[in-house]
This record gives sequence, structure tokens and C-alpha cells, in this order.
Amino acid sequence: MSETDLSENDDATARALWAERTGTRAYTGRNSRGAQVLVGDGEGEFSPGELLQLALATCSTLSADHRLAHALGEDFTAVAGVSNDKNRDENRYNSLTVEIVTDLSGLDDATRAKTLERAELAIEKQCTVGRTLAAGAPHTILFTDEVAG
Repeated sequence: MSETDLSENDDATARALWAERTGTRAYTGRNSRGAQVLVGDGEGEFSPGELLQLALATCSTLSADHRLAHALGEDFTAVAGVSNDKNRDENRYNSLTVEIVTDLSGLDDATRAKTLERAELAIEKQCTVGRTLAAGAPHTILFTDEVAG
């Protein structure tokens, strides 16, 4: 099991995700661990596209975290930024770019190169979101006719 999947197990209930409508074009996304995120296009809400981008950025940093901590110390600081090239005509992203900003100045050139190579390999191997996007995962939408709640 990869580091980014540490909270997941074989119990489907432990991995349950859902979103409840809270208003016009407004939802609250929830998981069974009690976390929630506001989704929509209003103040204080994330758009679904922003959540996709944040998922990629944080999955990448979580995957590389142990490699960076090994070289920089457990209390290192990092910020992951993400940008996109949006195809407005097709209402999709052509590409996403994650930038991980951290202070590597205390490392000599060889250690810096080795650390970044290991971090990149960890991301390629362990980032479920990145691997899913790279594979072009198909998706299915189902409608169920019942009272929600």
C-alpha cells in the first residue's frame, strides 16, 4: 500500500465519500472520517477543478514527503503550488503543473540531485492521483431514483 493510501483499507465504509447539496450550485463534500470541504462557485468554496488540482499537488507532496524529510529534516517546510493550461473551448485542462517549493540550499549538489531524483521516483510510484490522470481513467455517472438523505 502506498503512503498516499495509508488511510485507506479494505473496508469500503472507511473510504466512503459523498457530497450533499446545500444550495444552488453548492455542495459539501464529506468522508467517513469527519472531514468536509465546501464545493461550488461561491465565496469560501472550492470548484471541482480546483479540488482536482489540489488533489494532484498534495498527492505529489505526500508521496515525496519522506524523501524530502530524510534529506531536509522532519520539520522542513514546503508549499505546493499548482497551475493549469485550460482548454476553454472543450471545458477541460490540457495539462496541470505542480511546483513544490522548499529550501534545498543546505544540500550539496550531489545530495540535492539524489534527493530530487528519489522524490520524483516516489511521486511517480506512489501518487495515486497523478497515476490515475496519466492513465486516463474512465468514469461512469449513475442516477438513482430514491429519496436522498
